[in-house]
Amino acid sequence: MSDQRIASNDLTVWTYDWVPEGPRGHVRDIRLRWALEEAGLDYAVRTVPFDDRGPEHLARQPFGQVPFLEDGDIILFESGACLLHLGRKSETLMPRDPRGEAEVTQWLVSALNSVEMVTVPWWFVKVSGASENPLHDWMMQRFDKLERVLEGREWLATSGFTIADILMADVLRIPNDLGELEKYPALRGYLRRALARPAFSKAHAGQLEHFEAADATRSEDR
Repeated sequence: MSDQRIASNDLTVWTYDWVPEGPRGHVRDIRLRWALEEAGLDYAVRTVPFDDRGPEHLARQPFGQVPFLEDGDIILFESGACLLHLGRKSETLMPRDPRGEAEVTQWLVSALNSVEMVTVPWWFVKVSGASENPLHDWMMQRFDKLERVLEGREWLATSGFTIADILMADVLRIPNDLGELEKYPALRGYLRRALARPAFSKAHAGQLEHFEAADATRSEDR
């Protein structure tokens, strides 16, 4: 990605003002930061309180989550919707031909509906300390199928790296960290390629710095 920034009117990524150490680096505003860094689009980061998710937050994100994206007078919640919006702003993130856009869209939705909808509840069961995880085999079935896809390609869409890869790679990060991709060489290679991109490194570092700076503010307030 070029270091040259592209001016864009009032693009703002909203995230929490602070989170505990555990989720840092994984809060989903990283998906938007990553896309914006890939595209070289200027953006600001603003915050809503983690501890008190009041009416102003709920008016923009009815589930009290983050991220949400502000683009002028447009406000979007849900990371997938935000990525599609950013994809339409930059050909770096999504091709302009109808077939290419459709291909990216299907893989982005599959990351949410076919993979993340299994990995997130699997993770919740795992961290609960359950002796057996009833979702494990289901998750492995998803990885089996995705492994076969990625054995023959570098990125999900034929056009190259896109917002679909940003979302899929982020979905795979926690299972990989917990050793669940050990028998999937194509998935591990795909994830390594994605996370080696300078835009991810910058987005990841930016999120960590954001929450680390908030630690000092919280300490002063207490």
